[in-house]
Amino acid sequence: MKKIAFITGATSGFGRAAAKRFAQDGWALVLSGRREERLAALKSELDVPVHTIKLDVRDSDAVAQAVSSLPAEFAEVSLLVNNAGLALAPQGAPDVDLKDWHTMIDTNVTGLVNVTHAMLPTLIRSGRGSSIINVGSIAGSWPYPGSHVYGATKAFVEQFSYNLRCDLQGTGVRVTDIAPGLAETEFTLVRTKGNQDASDNLYSGTEPLSAEDIAEQMFYVATLPEHININRLEVMPTRQAWSPFAIDRD
Repeated sequence: MKKIAFITGATSGFGRAAAKRFAQDGWALVLSGRREERLAALKSELDVPVHTIKLDVRDSDAVAQAVSSLPAEFAEVSLLVNNAGLALAPQGAPDVDLKDWHTMIDTNVTGLVNVTHAMLPTLIRSGRGSSIINVGSIAGSWPYPGSHVYGATKAFVEQFSYNLRCDLQGTGVRVTDIAPGLAETEFTLVRTKGNQDASDNLYSGTEPLSAEDIAEQMFYVATLPEHININRLEVMPTRQAWSPFAIDRD
């Protein structure tokens, strides 16, 4: 099987780290993102064949066009990494701008299904050993204040991954939901719309995961023997755990 990976959201964080990790093993790469200059810079760093696509995964027509027009040498994708996503509005639900909720749903849910739907024929054609890796979050399973729609979208990622497994039974295509915990990327900067202090405070005094940690888990999942499927991989820093239930008292 050709080793070609399609990675969305490749301009930063987990997606960028994944591109570098798979390139180390000689995979050809299709990299998409909304920031064209970052895609170009990443391509220049990689010593493997790379095809970049400036793409907003929320646009289903653009996604379909991008997939249908892949150059022949990149057409037989055997791994899809659905990484594009974001969190916004860390404040409580009553104070959230509705537009932020819509943006998270449109990106984390609609964007995910747009790319997956467009890529399924190719992955099924590639057959046994092909993989879909969906980037979820521990927020999809464990609620916390300010997670509201973000956590709900990641719960969708988890259940969508399980349901895909059912529908792809017999095709050889594997599906995994990778659910990271606290990880130091641009995540909090995006969520707080550029508040560097908020980002620094979140990671201060502890040891979060890195983007490279998650990329290594992606590589592990994608390169397992063909008969093994990891349904869900929840990864947290050793220094992160759960707190007791909150109780409102008089």
